[in-house]
Amino acid sequence: RPTDKALRLPLQDVYKIGGIGTVPVGRVETGILKPGTIVVFAPANITTEVKSVEMHHEALQEAVPGDNVGFNVKNVSVKELRRGYVAGDSKNNPPRGAADFTAQVIVLNHPGQISNGYTPVLDCHTAHIACKFAEIKEKV
Repeated sequence: RPTDKALRLPLQDVYKIGGIGTVPVGRVETGILKPGTIVVFAPANITTEVKSVEMHHEALQEAVPGDNVGFNVKNVSVKELRRGYVAGDSKNNPPRGAADFTAQVIVLNHPGQISNGYTPVLDCHTAHIACKFAEIKEKV
């Protein structure tokens, strides 16, 4: 898991901790998370500053790929964030939501036909969301 890539941290959960505030939790996939970083949460496009980063109840100066961390953010309520959102550095290739995308899909076991309009549930990092196959370009 590379530290030289842009920060990507999919949220596993979001907590409200008394006396501290809003604490999103997740694993750093790429990049580095540090206190003072201005992060943006996709797809909601919420931007805020990271006040502190903790792992196993100990403050960290930086979190690297593979670290499961909680981080305190300024002026964002628990209701604004949710599991599946992705945090990234607002100043370095920030994550963005997408209305559509092209994917290569492997179907392991499915009874019946899959055609345009099929609506599976997509699991991507920590997100779990329905999507629709707009166009099947080719079957291999």
